[in-house]
Amino acid sequence: MYYSAYRMTKNRILVVEDDKAIADGIAINLQYSGYEYTMFENGKEAADSLLADHSYDLALLDIMLPGLDGFELFDHMARYNIPVIYITAKSDTISEIKGLRDGAEDYIIKPFDVLTLLVRIEKVLEREGKLNQIIRIKDITIDTYNRTVSKGGKKISLKPMEFGILVLLARNKKRTISRDKLLDEVWGADYFGGTHTVDVHISSIRKKLDLGDVIKTIPKYGYRLEE
Repeated sequence: MYYSAYRMTKNRILVVEDDKAIADGIAINLQYSGYEYTMFENGKEAADSLLADHSYDLALLDIMLPGLDGFELFDHMARYNIPVIYITAKSDTISEIKGLRDGAEDYIIKPFDVLTLLVRIEKVLEREGKLNQIIRIKDITIDTYNRTVSKGGKKISLKPMEFGILVLLARNKKRTISRDKLLDEVWGADYFGGTHTVDVHISSIRKKLDLGDVIKTIPKYGYRLEE
């Protein structure tokens, strides 16, 4: 087991994954996104640890684990009302149906896109009423619950799509997000317009919030927010 003391929000996530490379990748991205996390490689050790500490907002569980598998471990999570997202190489329909019918919030098949995982984590925490609602960038405060933005204490009006882009970039600081991904997550997968609309909205956000030096353009790809 290893543990991160890095913490920007109150959200705590339990990760049970025996593939070290995948576990390390998840850990780095959770850290960048401001989550506190605890990691285990063994299902039984993770279950036993809940007796002493079960104040988690979410659990990310592999299914094929030593000790106890993910399906067996789910019952221990349910005992403490910890929502579960499965992250697994088991891509068969029977396993996916079992996981979701048992009560998992989501079922993600390896290999997976990290940003997709982070967005799904946010969605689960939001549904559970546990997602941190306040994000700060320099002198800017973003209230995702009330959908308001203020700079230096003064309220700034953003259009709905501008707000969506800002929140996505702010929750994923130092991570490059493609224009296509921004379109999918903010406008929706059914949107058929071009990516130029993303550039227009980014330009407006930079101007309204003086973020020209914070929101970086990654040529021919997308954008990244850096403080």
